[in-house]
Amino acid sequence: MQISLRRKFDFEAAQHLPSFPEGHKCRRMHGHSFQLEVVVTGTVDPKTGLFYDHAKIAGVVRPVLEKLDHTCLNDTPGLENPTLERMAQWFWDRLAPDLPGLSEVT
Repeated sequence: MQISLRRKFDFEAAQHLPSFPEGHKCRRMHGHSFQLEVVVTGTVDPKTGLFYDHAKIAGVVRPVLEKLDHTCLNDTPGLENPTLERMAQWFWDRLAPDLPGLSEVT
């Protein structure tokens, strides 16, 4: 049976969205308290009762978050126009190689 494990991580960052229409409030610099949710999916080991080392998830995610926490997202390569969709893709690209079973990033 496949199960999923969801972990949530918080970070603070500023952004502006240059692709939004002129005059839209999100074109101006503003800040958010973001929450990243990471989901890994796998099969429980009948011997251990686990399928994933919970500490490994945090060990992979936290260094990536540290690159963004209390920064202007627009200054990060790949996030020059940091829509939530682009942020999800940015996180996926950096987390998937080190998190086998990664199934969702929101």
